Amino acid sequence: MLARVKGDKVERFVLKYLKLQGLNLVKQNVTSRYGEIDLIMLDGKTLAFVEVRFRAKVTHGSGAESVDYRKQQKIIKTAQFFLQQEKKYQHLNCRFDVVSVTLEHKTLSADWYKDAFQQSGW
Repeated sequence: MLARVKGDKVERFVLKYLKLQGLNLVKQNVTSRYGEIDLIMLDGKTLAFVEVRFRAKVTHGSGAESVDYRKQQKIIKTAQFFLQQEKKYQHLNCRFDVVSVTLEHKTLSADWYKDAFQQSGW
């Protein structure tokens, strides 16, 4: 399966999962010159910037473990870009979530890490 097609399928799975948890989609695949944010969701009065990571096997670590400092900085800068463009969301609390998806017995499963990382002074 092509990587983008697989990525789209995993993102749809996570979007459905988060909606079942009560979150609402604000925007998907937001890009800036700094990077990309997979999902931006509204969780009550909190705006969640969600990074989706997929691992077919966890022998190389979970998807969440692959969101290193460099990747976090790209997400943070893209979130700042988004908030500059979408002023109606600037009054909300913000957090950075990671959803790690794995394939177990031909079934996708998700581990949701709320507030997985933070920007100092956010």
